[in-house]
Amino acid sequence: MENILFKNIQDNVNSVLEEITSAAKIAGRNPDEIKLMAVTKTKPLEYAEAAYKAGIRLFGENRVQEMEEKYSSGTYSFHNDAEIHFIGHLQRNKVKKALSVAYSIDSIDKYETAEEVSKCCKTLGKDISILLEYNTSKEDSKSGFLSEKELFESIDKIRNLGNLNIRGLMTIAPFTDDEKAIRGSFRMLVNLFRKIEVDHPDLKIDTLSMGMSSDFKIAIEEGSNIIRIGTRLFGSRN
Repeated sequence: MENILFKNIQDNVNSVLEEITSAAKIAGRNPDEIKLMAVTKTKPLEYAEAAYKAGIRLFGENRVQEMEEKYSSGTYSFHNDAEIHFIGHLQRNKVKKALSVAYSIDSIDKYETAEEVSKCCKTLGKDISILLEYNTSKEDSKSGFLSEKELFESIDKIRNLGNLNIRGLMTIAPFTDDEKAIRGSFRMLVNLFRKIEVDHPDLKIDTLSMGMSSDFKIAIEEGSNIIRIGTRLFGSRN
């Protein structure tokens, strides 16, 4: 059973990597610039282990408790060369637990959350990378900054907190078959990214996390360099 699971996930990883390479070449980009993040939400550790054996080193989790139980339970800890990124909505009362496992927090959606992360990092004596999540679709069901004004005012404050390294932006495109709407969402994030580069050149941001199983090819065409894939690698969520 374990061998079958590994073979299936390895085949899926290889298939997605081939599609990434193809999409990058069509867009005139270097495929090596694009990282594949395996989103293991609701999947047991065996699935993450299989993805690791298939070459994945970047993992995303949406829930703090699940991330902690899966990747750092008791005396167990996941592979040292793997990066665990927290990509879900982060409640301030769960920040400390998230920091015990996460290499990066990719879903900072308000100043107050960043402030709590900074405070806990100071207590723990560590620095952490963060991405700022922007709600490009303006859907109530999604987290993220809702206006350019709010985003840029927050960046001005967040960058002065300490122990936080702003690396870039993250978004979730609208859940639709309308390619124009999806592409518009990604282009909005790219434009914000470029404005940050101009306004804050010393931040040296380098990460655009956008694109999931259903829309990652469009995201690559628009400039994404981290795509977050769950269903295509592991099947439907439980």
